[in-house]
Amino acid sequence: MACFLVPMGEAIVTSVIQRSVEKKEKKSGEGNAGQTGLRWSHKLSWLNKMLWGGVILLALEHVWHGEVTPWPPFLTAMKNPADVAPMLHEMATVGTAMAVTVTAVWALMVIAVELMIRGIHNAKIRIVEEVE
Repeated sequence: MACFLVPMGEAIVTSVIQRSVEKKEKKSGEGNAGQTGLRWSHKLSWLNKMLWGGVILLALEHVWHGEVTPWPPFLTAMKNPADVAPMLHEMATVGTAMAVTVTAVWALMVIAVELMIRGIHNAKIRIVEEVE
C-alpha cells in the first residue's frame, strides 16, 4: 500500500544531510577523507542511491498493482477510512523493516570497504618497510 513512503522519508533526510556534509567538506578543503580516502558525503551517496532505487522500484510496483494513482488521494487505501489503519500498520512494519535493512546493508558495506582499504594501505606500508 504505502510501505515505500518510509524509505522515501529516510532518503529525503539523508539527501539533505549529504548536501550539508558536501558543503562542509568543500569549505574545509580536504574533504574529511580520513585514512581510507573516502569522503563521508561519498559514503552517504551510496545510501541515497540504494534508498532512492528501492523507493522508485516499489513505487512503480504499487502503481502497477493500482495501489497508487495519479489523482488524489493518490493512495487507494486513503479512499476508505477502514483501509487507513492497515496502511499505517504496513508502513510501520514493512516500511520500517525495509528502511532498517537497507541502512544496515549500507553500514556493513561501508565497514567492509574501510577494512579493505586499510588492509591494502597496511600491506603497502609493510612492503615499503621490507624494501628499506
